[in-house]
Amino acid sequence: MTILLSDPRVRAVPVAECGEPLVRLPHDLSPAGALVRADLADRLVAADRLLPPGIRLRVVEGFRPVEEQRAIVASYGAELAALHPGIGDTALERLTSRFVAPVDVAPHVAGAAVDLTLVDITGDELDLGTAIDATPEQSDGRCWFAAAGIGQDARAHRTLLARVLRSQGLVNYPTEWWHWSYGDRYWALLTHAPHALYGPIAAAVAAGAA
Repeated sequence: MTILLSDPRVRAVPVAECGEPLVRLPHDLSPAGALVRADLADRLVAADRLLPPGIRLRVVEGFRPVEEQRAIVASYGAELAALHPGIGDTALERLTSRFVAPVDVAPHVAGAAVDLTLVDITGDELDLGTAIDATPEQSDGRCWFAAAGIGQDARAHRTLLARVLRSQGLVNYPTEWWHWSYGDRYWALLTHAPHALYGPIAAAVAAGAA
């Protein structure tokens, strides 16, 4: 059974903040200049080097401020509430968490997660079945990592992405093929670590990151 980020087991994982700084990923890995924890950055660089010639990782987002996370939760939650009139708060949070994490456990807010894809030598994105950030509704569920209904090339690219990232200790959020994390509560739960390494980061701290 898929564990969603709204699951009480995720919230139950303790956080032992290690104080590791945010760093900016190299431009060739993230033209957008995504910020992530230092150890995660090293792991992403290592994963990128494991890809076949002519294929690279492309990180489009890393750290996300709490206020931005809260706004995404509210916006998508409102869309779902309109689609499911009368849905209760608990059910709505669970449904929402397929696509965006509750603020208190969100890996992006801790600088512990990235949204990424694969690109070719010219920088064009490879086929991974859906666009990054395609909601379950927009993609008819094809955003799930193991979804049926995607082409052979997309399946091969997802498998390649998983192979290099898992080799560096990252875990995937199964409802989003593009979302991978390390050191957060979700990672700790899936890897049976005693605690998460990273907790939420204040926007002021992130503003001073290298």
